[in-house]
Amino acid sequence: MGENQRPINFFKGHPSFRLLPREAIVEATSQLLLPECRDYDDIDEDRHPLTYGPDEGSKWVRTAIAAFSNDCFQLPSEEMKTKPEHINLTAGASYGVMNILEQTTLPHTGYTRQAFIVSPTYFLINETFIDAGFGGKLTAIDELGHGKIDFDTLQQKLEYFDSISNDNSSELQLITAPNANKKVYRYVIYLVPTYSNPGGQTYSLETRVKLIELARKHDMLIVSDDVYDLLRYDDSLDELPHPLPRLTHVDRMSYKHGDSGYGNTISNATFSKIIAPGLRFGYQETVNENLAYQLSQGGANVSGGTPSQLNSMIVGTLIQNGKAKEIICSLRKEYQLRAACLYQSVKSYLPRATQYHLQLGGYFSWCTLPEGYDAKKIGQELKERFNVTLANGSSFEVIGDERNWGERSVRLSNSFLEIADIEQGIKLWGTVCEDYAKRHNLPFR
Repeated sequence: MGENQRPINFFKGHPSFRLLPREAIVEATSQLLLPECRDYDDIDEDRHPLTYGPDEGSKWVRTAIAAFSNDCFQLPSEEMKTKPEHINLTAGASYGVMNILEQTTLPHTGYTRQAFIVSPTYFLINETFIDAGFGGKLTAIDELGHGKIDFDTLQQKLEYFDSISNDNSSELQLITAPNANKKVYRYVIYLVPTYSNPGGQTYSLETRVKLIELARKHDMLIVSDDVYDLLRYDDSLDELPHPLPRLTHVDRMSYKHGDSGYGNTISNATFSKIIAPGLRFGYQETVNENLAYQLSQGGANVSGGTPSQLNSMIVGTLIQNGKAKEIICSLRKEYQLRAACLYQSVKSYLPRATQYHLQLGGYFSWCTLPEGYDAKKIGQELKERFNVTLANGSSFEVIGDERNWGERSVRLSNSFLEIADIEQGIKLWGTVCEDYAKRHNLPFR
């Protein structure tokens, strides 16, 4: 083993153990379960916390989430605001994506023609799409920085697949359940639009509007992992944050109210990042009740009811008793300090021409070493010598449409490491970079 035995891991994307709100969860669980009965135990749309829940999830929990969301997102009209019927409860964002693909796409029949994934991407999302039948049908769409994605390539690809695909409507009818009124999309695109994983980018409102316009034109479903947007650092840290409207909010802004359609967006949200990942609880929001209800009607979901009945009510209790707000504000304060330390450390210890921006929210930031530096080799040496783990950019490719992100770039996480370890880890990384620069006659400082 290397010169530093104690591990420092910049790959882990979950909170430090000391940040997990154990006492608040114990209090909420006791508040929920200590009474022998609750006034909603026998109401079909809610049910007892320890029994099978309704398919869409408890109505009172969905109502609490809707009110909480509306407090955060300052939407200009009542029509645009979140309502409980817009929401389907899930077992977290990972389960959520799987459920979305199962209930809204048919790639194995050719009806859903292609999946687009914004790149660099969340490193485990490829497997979910492949499991759903999109093996060999994944196209990368690049982040361009400055709140933009590569719309030129996306539009060209959509037009190309439109031109070569046949209309398999008859196959669609054979695959869907008898008498089912089910919306299936021709295309799907996956992205993390606010404080993206791994790039740390936030897409502008203009980008969001343009993406929805393109989705409507080509019958494309936009799946947005809205898991980091409440972890905003450049806002009042003592109050709930006010992020940009989610894509589903934007979709609803210009949606024809009263329309019997389904919209083109699903906000796939979770409480894993903002309360605790072990709860395995999240929710999906759509423009109206149609698609939300469809998402709740998968075979496994109907068989067992909502997948996180107890934990959903624990989180609902945390929202109602004010602890959820306290937890989120506390996390944002801690992560802001760590982001500042990370930024200062990168500027102090890494090569002068390293490309890096101050992280303004979420868990992750993207760091690119100067020309001539091999991020993968340097990361391997850093692990061997000092037991410091970096997340090399090669982990964040779209399978089958790679961009060679690992050549010079890495993802850095500020959620798991304490400040002292962040500075020490970056300092050791700088040591390895300096040694590499000397061996390869590269400029360093």
